Amino acid sequence: MCDVTPSSVPGRLSGEIVELRVHGVAGTGAGQMLGCQDVRQVAGDRRAGFYRPGAQSRHTSGPGGTVLEAYQWSELPSGTAGRTLSLVFLLPFMLSNVTFWMRPAGGGLRSGVTALCRLLALTLTLLYALTAAGVVLDLLGWTCLGSSRCLAGRGWLSWLAGRPVGLRLALLALVPFAAVALAWLLSARQVRSYGAFRLPAANSQDAHFTALDRWDVSPTAKRLRAIHVAAAVVTLDLVLLAARAAAGASVAVIVLSALTGALLATCVVLLCFSRLLEPTSTDSTTDRMPVALHVVAGGLTVATLGAVAMEPVRWPRSNGLPRYDAIVAIVFVAQTALLVALAVLVLWRPGGRDRRPALLHGLGAVIVATVAAGLAGALSGELVYRTASLLSGATFVLRPSDPAVPAPAYRWAILAFFLTTIAGAATWAIIILSARADRRRTAAAIVTRDYPAPPPEATTQVQRVRKAVIRASLTEQLGSLGIAYACLTVIGLAAGVLALVGLEPGPLVQSRLGVPSGAVSVVMAIGSYMILAVVGGLLVGGLFPHETAGFRRYGGVLWDIGTFWPHAAHPFAPPCYTDRAVPELTDRICRLARRYDGVVLSGHSHGSVILAATVLRLPPEVRRRVALLTYASPLKRLYAQLHPAYFGDPVLHEVGDRIGWRWLNLWSDTDPIGGWIFSGHRPGDSPLRPSRVALVDRRLRDPENVLPRPGGSPPPQVKGHMPNESDDRYAAAVRELADRLRADLGEQSSWPDRRAA
Repeated sequence: MCDVTPSSVPGRLSGEIVELRVHGVAGTGAGQMLGCQDVRQVAGDRRAGFYRPGAQSRHTSGPGGTVLEAYQWSELPSGTAGRTLSLVFLLPFMLSNVTFWMRPAGGGLRSGVTALCRLLALTLTLLYALTAAGVVLDLLGWTCLGSSRCLAGRGWLSWLAGRPVGLRLALLALVPFAAVALAWLLSARQVRSYGAFRLPAANSQDAHFTALDRWDVSPTAKRLRAIHVAAAVVTLDLVLLAARAAAGASVAVIVLSALTGALLATCVVLLCFSRLLEPTSTDSTTDRMPVALHVVAGGLTVATLGAVAMEPVRWPRSNGLPRYDAIVAIVFVAQTALLVALAVLVLWRPGGRDRRPALLHGLGAVIVATVAAGLAGALSGELVYRTASLLSGATFVLRPSDPAVPAPAYRWAILAFFLTTIAGAATWAIIILSARADRRRTAAAIVTRDYPAPPPEATTQVQRVRKAVIRASLTEQLGSLGIAYACLTVIGLAAGVLALVGLEPGPLVQSRLGVPSGAVSVVMAIGSYMILAVVGGLLVGGLFPHETAGFRRYGGVLWDIGTFWPHAAHPFAPPCYTDRAVPELTDRICRLARRYDGVVLSGHSHGSVILAATVLRLPPEVRRRVALLTYASPLKRLYAQLHPAYFGDPVLHEVGDRIGWRWLNLWSDTDPIGGWIFSGHRPGDSPLRPSRVALVDRRLRDPENVLPRPGGSPPPQVKGHMPNESDDRYAAAVRELADRLRADLGEQSSWPDRRAA
């Protein structure tokens, strides 16, 4: 695929350099990247493709006479409709995948962190299945169908009310089973969309990033998906069997309970040992493990439904589905224990912790996993609570006397979300206020250095720049906020222990604190509406990212970054576009290297991350013709600290080594996301060695001037994280890299004669 032998392309254009631009998250169109409205697509399809200026465009070439080309990938993560729905229901799954790729650097912790992250992801799947069971089996099939008050005015449920309890539970159980099957089918379909894209064979020294290569279509990913499906199905079986056992355990119920428990334990063991997930023979076209798991789980489900529906027993009277509350509480308690274990494992590092300050202080995996678990619990609690409110006809507050009441674990989850949100907001305010003086002093020093003697008419613009620098420095405060919020969320999840022992929020708070239980019900109602507001915000963020620039910059950021990572922990997450973007870029760069003398890769924001991953996959003969320009890049500020095992300092140095340090990185102090990679070149920074590393970063003054332009026009705006391809300093960087390519290619005596073609 990447043959660059000159004789293979008889039309080689000697002396010409291509500038290939790649946008960031929720990026702009190809026309804006290229600085013209008339563009034509030269490769790719409607979801992602390569564009060049059209024949009628006035801007057909880039800085230094380079051939302009742009790669637009913004439609790969998801379309508008898919983004809208997935952003709500799949966000916890996506975050659990991000957690997996945030493990600390070093092989000593890899197996333990991998096992814990995968087990946490499994609890999210179990909670997904249990939530469907809570809505359909607990509230609808058991509580509402057993209450004349709840059935009043609901004729569409009357036909089930007179059926035997076991039969109606078995019939309604088909709905949560269908929900699991839907998640399975959608995830299996998603990974096929990039099946036609291939990467070249990886070298052994590429191990830090080849873990991403075609993960979602690998046999390991298929096994992971089968494990989650089987675990979700047998958990639903256990819910039915536990309820059936409350009416009197028969031999069939005992045997089925033992078998389903054994299969669930098998799924847990498979996730704990990565080697069990890897096929023994990569040449085999049929993997028996997924088939075996599906067959066994399906057989147990059929037997369970038959045992529940056909055995004539007298079911006990209770306020909720028997033993369902305990099963949900066990999942919440398991999540809490796994999060604590992950925190202990990450904090305890062989050889001591890295003492250098880092975003989230090295606890990124723990914090993101906690957010995923807390969000999943809140969404599950809200769905069950909202269903109970509708069935009970409650206008605002759901009271314990209403006919349909959620399980205690869900009520604790809603109450914990309310308290965690309030405490988190207060903590955020305290952190911001406590560091405000330091941030103002730092911003004042930066502005004074950049604009030492501004005239009076520039005072307003200088103040605007100072505020931008202050806002940009807030990124470093996110670590303290994340740690505080994670601690609060773990405490909230630990409330599942209270639900496990049968304690409910209202009576417990009233007996311990003297607060009326009615006040607790009001707080839970407010918490429910807060979760509903979050869901609405996520829906808006998924619906409008392509409509306005503001939503494009902020609403799509989380989604595009999260779907960059493959399904290494949770198979039901949104599809990973890396399986297409990196191979497609690799192939295009190889084609351009065959036809032109060199390629300047230019990546803005997350585009620089995609290009760094692509550089690591280029063959040696192509890398000799490649230079890299990154601007507003989060490679060091975010990725190297949040994903140290995959984008840490060794990986960044390897990127530079592979392209002969033909690398420039442009950054500014007004950027809240991008920053320097090797050296900030600020006063007091120690010089870097070797010198080629020190020459990568170039700090830009933003804006370049605070005075109005000639003719009375307004002063240049503060760009911050915005793309700046029209900036003269950007153009100068492209020209410098193109000149370096021409000079280095002229010195490579081992390269075949370019005129041979």
